[in-house]
Amino acid sequence: MQSSPPRNVDLQALTRIVGGAPALLRAIEQVPVVSRSEAAVLISGETGTGKELVAGAIHSMSPRSAGPFITVNCGSFADTLLEDEFFGHERGAFTSANWVRTGVIAEADFGTLFLDEVDTLPPKAQVALLRVLQDKKYRAVGSSEEHVANVRFLAATNAPLDQLVRSGKFRADLFYRLCVFSIHLPPLRERKEDIPLLAAHFLEKHSPLERGPVRLTAEAQAMLLSQDWPGNVRELENTIIRGIYLSHGDSLDPSNLALTPSLDQTASPVPSTGNGQRSFKSLKQEAIDSFERQYLVRLLRENAGNVTRAAIAAGKERRDFGKLLNKHRLDPKNFRAHLISSLP
Repeated sequence: MQSSPPRNVDLQALTRIVGGAPALLRAIEQVPVVSRSEAAVLISGETGTGKELVAGAIHSMSPRSAGPFITVNCGSFADTLLEDEFFGHERGAFTSANWVRTGVIAEADFGTLFLDEVDTLPPKAQVALLRVLQDKKYRAVGSSEEHVANVRFLAATNAPLDQLVRSGKFRADLFYRLCVFSIHLPPLRERKEDIPLLAAHFLEKHSPLERGPVRLTAEAQAMLLSQDWPGNVRELENTIIRGIYLSHGDSLDPSNLALTPSLDQTASPVPSTGNGQRSFKSLKQEAIDSFERQYLVRLLRENAGNVTRAAIAAGKERRDFGKLLNKHRLDPKNFRAHLISSLP
């Protein structure tokens, strides 16, 4: 009988999750509670919302924190190799098994196994995982010896798992085994007040030490606040990294961010000339759109998000000014003074 590893609970784990928006706090306030349990946790949320970070915090605050934290991407499991991935194999178990292999369940012994993208598990893998969750036992491929799975299971999905159950694409019994506790992480567009904090965090994290502190200009910060961020926190981090290396001074302006249109935005095809070059008309329209957006961002910032004052400054009717804001998907609430000034 193996003895349990010493308890080494990381009480600072939650401080690694940056943000204070109510939507985020409602999600992570459950972490200390579920950490004390041995039951499975299902963490849901869009791509890039920080599901693995929350899983790591649950592990770090749990009695298993001294044990390993093993992450596997379920989308990488092939039907023919899934038992080998989960349980490992003995030498000679099959033709190419020339050595003993340890599966991920054994690697996570006394620790936590985090199943990322669990919604992508093929049916055969779902059955294999269900057996381990039910019996807490498994056998390596080619072995007659039964092992105890001394593992805490965490799972993550960016798909609505309950809907996959109703459509017959995911086993209901496995869903209920994984979803003893449930934590849903909000997308970044629902916690925009955290963008200045996250941007400051990523600037500090990724700026080269020899370069010194790098800051966002107010215009760049306003542009970040105006985005919908379909890639969520991961997309924001990549934007900041890109900006750091596209800028050469101690600040990032909008041109350094090199933001691309959101994937969910519909755009007309770009006209081109017969030789593949973009037409004068399309380039002119791009320049006009770029000017309009930068001008509107500056006006909203100077007027702290007050649409009436910004419209007067632009010499336009409020209704026409509002149409321009809608065209460029700019939300005046994101330019209020207390948000713009929150980044040191």
